[in-house]
Amino acid sequence: MPKGWKLLEGVVMADLAFEANGKDLNTLFENSALAVGSIMADLKSVTPALSKDISLEKEDVERLLYEFLSELVYLKDAEQLLFSEIKATVSKNNGWLLHAHLKGDKINPKMRLGTDVKAITLHKYEVKKGKAWTARVVVDV
Repeated sequence: MPKGWKLLEGVVMADLAFEANGKDLNTLFENSALAVGSIMADLKSVTPALSKDISLEKEDVERLLYEFLSELVYLKDAEQLLFSEIKATVSKNNGWLLHAHLKGDKINPKMRLGTDVKAITLHKYEVKKGKAWTARVVVDV
């Protein structure tokens, strides 16, 4: 099992669900992004040939994570990009801010592709803080 996230069985019938965790929000966002990426491809086959930066601001951390993961799905669909390295910085100002530095590559024949993620859903979606941060995410496949 990869460190920082795991697939959840029996949560949904036709989609996939995962739970990601992190000691802080930066790690939670990184692990959540890696979970989505790992559903779409074997990330060991995605070389860090290209870089992309994403900056987002939302009212709450739940919406911020949802929009970030949705942006990764959008980049896969619109620009044919998958990312194997994620560095996220989450901070609180008037709202919640995210700056993410992503490294990956355009989808190509050398990649070992997995399941095509169509969307991040709000079904059973949650982000909570206990001893660590945890997110439960269902992806539409």
